[in-house]
Amino acid sequence: MYSFVSLNNKESTLKVVIIKYNAGNICSVDYALKRLGVEAEITADKETLLSADKVIFPGVGEAGTTMDYLRNTGLNEWIKNLRQPVLGICLGMQLLCRYSEEGDTNCL
Repeated sequence: MYSFVSLNNKESTLKVVIIKYNAGNICSVDYALKRLGVEAEITADKETLLSADKVIFPGVGEAGTTMDYLRNTGLNEWIKNLRQPVLGICLGMQLLCRYSEEGDTNCL
């Protein structure tokens, strides 16, 4: 489905998904991946997240507000239950922790 060239130059097919939520840098992450030759799907669909080979959790914003959004949409539980590799970028990485001092926020 999604093709990229690995470090050993063997072409392989991986499903790469970018989590869609109220973050400001989703399109920038997608553009960077495209420049590397990686096609990714931007989605908040929970089944698509679970079926991905790799997940990218981008983020720009404030931890408390974003966690409220994730809880209200139920994405917080789906993200916590992912078993494949997840790359957190900026706020996405912070939210993968249990707690953020920013806004005294319980995270994932």
